[in-house]
Amino acid sequence: MRIRKIAHPHDDSQERYLQDHLVIPAAERLGWRVYHAHDSRRSRAGFPDLTMARGFRLIFAELKAPKGKTTPEQEDWLSALAVNAKCYVWRLADWDSGAILEVLK
Repeated sequence: MRIRKIAHPHDDSQERYLQDHLVIPAAERLGWRVYHAHDSRRSRAGFPDLTMARGFRLIFAELKAPKGKTTPEQEDWLSALAVNAKCYVWRLADWDSGAILEVLK
């Protein structure tokens, strides 16, 4: 799969762009089942943005703007989930470097 170099959107929309236009489409093309809660206001605080499963692999990914920091609630969820799954905090730079696609292969 070829990595697309992109014109970076403004910081406040980079998480959404990374999610909707890069990670989810790539994961689905690579055979992952992807879940994202569209209205996280009704979910527990801090639960990761994306849940992805393929075969025996399970990934939870929190998506952040370049300078975005995880909240204590996000850190708690990621720590709890990491016992049985791979957990990541991804930024647009991780897409540009190829790191995200490497994980999804």
